[in-house]
Amino acid sequence: MIGRLTLSDFRNHGDALIVPRARARAIVLTGDNGAGKTNILEAVSLLAPGRGLRGAALSAMPRQDGPGGFAVAAEVGGVMLGTGVLASAPDRRQVRIGGAASSANALAEHLSIIWLTPAMDRLFMDSPGGRRRFVDRLTLALHPSHAMHSARYEAAMRGRNRLLADPRRADPAWLSALEAQMGEHGAAIAAARAELVTGLNAQLERQPEKPFARPRLTLTGWTGDALAQRLASERRRDSAAGRTLLGPHRDDLDVLHVAKGQAAALCSTGEQKALLLSIILAHAALIAGHRGQPPVLLLDEIAAHLDAMRRAALFERLAGTGSQIWMTGTELSLFSGLADMSHVHITSGAPIGSAT
Repeated sequence: MIGRLTLSDFRNHGDALIVPRARARAIVLTGDNGAGKTNILEAVSLLAPGRGLRGAALSAMPRQDGPGGFAVAAEVGGVMLGTGVLASAPDRRQVRIGGAASSANALAEHLSIIWLTPAMDRLFMDSPGGRRRFVDRLTLALHPSHAMHSARYEAAMRGRNRLLADPRRADPAWLSALEAQMGEHGAAIAAARAELVTGLNAQLERQPEKPFARPRLTLTGWTGDALAQRLASERRRDSAAGRTLLGPHRDDLDVLHVAKGQAAALCSTGEQKALLLSIILAHAALIAGHRGQPPVLLLDEIAAHLDAMRRAALFERLAGTGSQIWMTGTELSLFSGLADMSHVHITSGAPIGSAT
């Protein structure tokens, strides 16, 4: 768990210190809209690999009228984790673990973080690219090497696309080398995604169907077999299209509402939110089993649109995860009945102190 969180010049927060009450599993952040509650969650999300829960550029995160950089640090299991940017290099992420310079991927060895935000409510209506990014974020929590395989696959694909765009430069030997790289890393990507979906479905089978809907997930697209050979046979088609038409970069996620036998995209907004919440809770259980410790959960405005019965059921489910849970809301009354809670009220522009 995060025992101490500090922010310097991050978003609208000049200096912030949050020290959750000892053994508190839930940290509740309340305040008016615009006070900076979600900014706190975003800061926590940066203590994991990736671009955080907003997917924002690093240069957008320093406080306006501040010195130009920012820092986020947390104590986790007696180890200090820190990240941020310098004013002289606002797009270059700095990471320190135990006081020593490190990489963002190394953060995953100390902390696993997953989140649910209102912006994710449109997942099932989003583009296939949006759902792939969702799947990859969940996969990364289980397999930190997934980021490396994805980056190398994308780099090889960009090189292949450039060669195919100019047939005069399309050296067959070089194309074959790039396609071999895509085949190697594409197979690793496909295998990690498939393992994620299989694990999530197994966890979802153990979840009760009420009061939250039970989904079933299916990954559609390339299976990872013989990709290099297929790419070699499709060069003419891909050259005409101006892009690579086959591979894990074309995958999609299908989600079914099991009880209704209906695709999630055709369900109501409330049902879609319930399906998404079920996936996140299943993912938390999957990570706990895989890593031997539960993840930190970041839940933005999670209780705002739930009735009292569903809020109580959600809090019971959350308590069963064993996770440290950071939640936001405009009113503390939304969290009545939540056990082991630390509360922080945030006022825009005011310093933030320890939780109560």
